[in-house]
Amino acid sequence: MLTLSLNMYLTTALAVVVLYIGSMLKKRFRILQTFCIPSPVIGGLLFSIVSCILHLTGLIEFALDETLKTVCMVMFFTSVGFQANLKVLKSGGVALLLFLICVGGLIIVQNLTAVGLSNLLGVHPLVGMSTGSIAMTGGHGTAGAFGPVLESLGLEGATTLCTAAATFGLVGGSLMGGPIGRKLIQKHNLKPKDSNADEKLLIEDEVKHRRSVKGYAPAAYQLVIAMGLGTIVSELLSMTGMSIPIYIGPMLVAAAMRNIGEMSGKFKIYMGEINDIGGICLSLFLGIAMISLKLWQLADLAVPLILLLAAQTILMFVFAYFVIYNVMGRDYDSAVLTSGTCGFGMGATPNAMANMQAVTERYGASVKAFLIVPIVGSMFADFINSLFITLFLNLI
Repeated sequence: MLTLSLNMYLTTALAVVVLYIGSMLKKRFRILQTFCIPSPVIGGLLFSIVSCILHLTGLIEFALDETLKTVCMVMFFTSVGFQANLKVLKSGGVALLLFLICVGGLIIVQNLTAVGLSNLLGVHPLVGMSTGSIAMTGGHGTAGAFGPVLESLGLEGATTLCTAAATFGLVGGSLMGGPIGRKLIQKHNLKPKDSNADEKLLIEDEVKHRRSVKGYAPAAYQLVIAMGLGTIVSELLSMTGMSIPIYIGPMLVAAAMRNIGEMSGKFKIYMGEINDIGGICLSLFLGIAMISLKLWQLADLAVPLILLLAAQTILMFVFAYFVIYNVMGRDYDSAVLTSGTCGFGMGATPNAMANMQAVTERYGASVKAFLIVPIVGSMFADFINSLFITLFLNLI
């Protein structure tokens, strides 16, 4: 078999080409837009299928240099750390805090279900973890980040497993959210509230943040500083004997920098620019992760994987329908929140927004839901999820 080796630069360039292909396919096929599947995932999955065929036929095998994948991953999760704004959490009041607690509970239950069922099926708990909150609440970004961590713990093909589970979650969460929201609204005859009071419930400065060309350099420097100091924190945490992903430290340092800047007023955090840089790094990270997939490694775990994902789907339905709806108030806003939770609880925040938009277009606006879900989904969920995943991996 011919081995085609690509250096770091060629690997990254291939990831960008794959990203462009995915973007073009997404524009052409509406179903890909409907389910909010990321462009790097679309193009990368197509490449990985071709790579799998070439491998199975014994023609070509690709050897890729994934050095920049780790760099982009750490930079992306550092940008996530900068999202942890305690001022916004405080301004959100009880509703935001309750929803955040619910999401934390969902993350814990997803992992407990994954580990428990994997033990019943006779597969390694790490296989279960690959279908838990890593792929469900975490989506493709967290799946690509923790896949190598699981592989370092001995689970071969973990990145492929996590990515496959995350792709399933994107589709499943998008299909489930709208119908659940509609069922709750019709069953309980729910009506939209006056949104004037809700408009003052939450304040999210980043939504209105204006980008500046001059702001991208200091934003990049802030990311790099947080990454550098954060790696020291990760090393110190690792000395406790726990298995700590390299980006946990940078996330914690970034969160500290953000809130120190907010509270002291001594320096400005360039959140808009940081979000943009983080988004670019996420696309590159996903692109490299996707073209590195080895789909043939899924064959032996096909049946357990299907059962584990089916269990996560049932769990998401039960949790959303009975927990989210009841805890968040049993009203119209809580029904819309329920549909949104299915979106990012099994996929990503854009899926959550798409679910809620489909419901509100038919039944009426829910300012409260459209304020809470983006804040929790984009600012706090990934941060909390990474900490809980790390805890579970160390307990396992």
